[in-house]
Amino acid sequence: MEITNVMEYEKIAKEKLPKMVYDYYASGAEDQWTLQENRNAFSRILFRPRILIDVSKIDVSTRVLGFNISMPIMIAPTAMQKMAHPDGELATARATSAAGTIMTLSSWATCSVEEVASTGPGFRFFQLYVYKDRNVVIQLVKRAEKAGFKAIALTVDTPRLGRRESDIKNRFALPRGLTLKNFEGLDLGKIDKTNDSGLASYVAGQVDQSLSWKDIKWLQSITSLPILVKGVITAEDARIAVEYGAAGIIVSNHGARQLDYVPATIVALEEVVKAVEGRIPVFLDGGVRRGTDVFKALALGASGVFVGRPSLFSLAADGEAGVRKMLQMLRDEFELTMALSGCRSLREISRNHIKTDWDIPHYLPAKL
Repeated sequence: MEITNVMEYEKIAKEKLPKMVYDYYASGAEDQWTLQENRNAFSRILFRPRILIDVSKIDVSTRVLGFNISMPIMIAPTAMQKMAHPDGELATARATSAAGTIMTLSSWATCSVEEVASTGPGFRFFQLYVYKDRNVVIQLVKRAEKAGFKAIALTVDTPRLGRRESDIKNRFALPRGLTLKNFEGLDLGKIDKTNDSGLASYVAGQVDQSLSWKDIKWLQSITSLPILVKGVITAEDARIAVEYGAAGIIVSNHGARQLDYVPATIVALEEVVKAVEGRIPVFLDGGVRRGTDVFKALALGASGVFVGRPSLFSLAADGEAGVRKMLQMLRDEFELTMALSGCRSLREISRNHIKTDWDIPHYLPAKL
């Protein structure tokens, strides 16, 4: 079957993967309302395309934290990619590098920072969970720095793991032969079977529930890498993130896997963008499956988007080639959306190019 859009990879992945693995990747928390809403909210944003503009040349390139990348579409951190394909994170790293964009490696990867770095050049960020043992965190951050990673994406929405009922039913554990490679030498690399979700038990035992804003300052004291705060969905927290010196914000609800009934990230995005007032870049993570979604996020003020599940499902379907094709399809769709909206560069994408069902049309005069 010829793949013509990113969503089609999920069906292939579901057929190929063991149920426990597919469910781990695909499911959300509790009722999974936010999981559906992350997608559905995009359909409530409509375009206001401008016509008769010369769109014979379109530039989709951009800069993120000073790094020139080919497009505003990047890879979000997703854990344990060797469950999807034997090459795991190495395939994702090669595909992302070939596409000229940024990969974010999960703390809970099944390949180490050093192994990912060994795939060759590329811009890579490292997603960090803060463990109770801060020496573990210091070691991890230093290794990421040494391996040439360019930024830390600090996950801030996971003091405890969300209730993912599929993982409980499946008694989720890391399959035999796989480890959390970054923790292998620290005796923290295994996620064992329990009478619950093995990952939930692991998080309860290892991740620091006392993490607070002051720890961003602590992190800045141990690394010179820029710190992105991942998991902000309110204006209040966005303003505090700026005060504490965050280099950027990733608007994320953890793929709808933490607290259910939080807004879709595309709905939360504009509130965060307005709060930071252009002081730092804001990125969107969650629900992106089409080039049109990318355009909508940029029109609402995002500097770029991160995609998570599409990289896992395309990896499961066809390894490195699958991830390459997934990124190329999103890029092609995004470029087409720009052309049909009358935008030749990212700078030309504006709030006037869209209308949402949750605001008063701002492009109309104040008094009618």
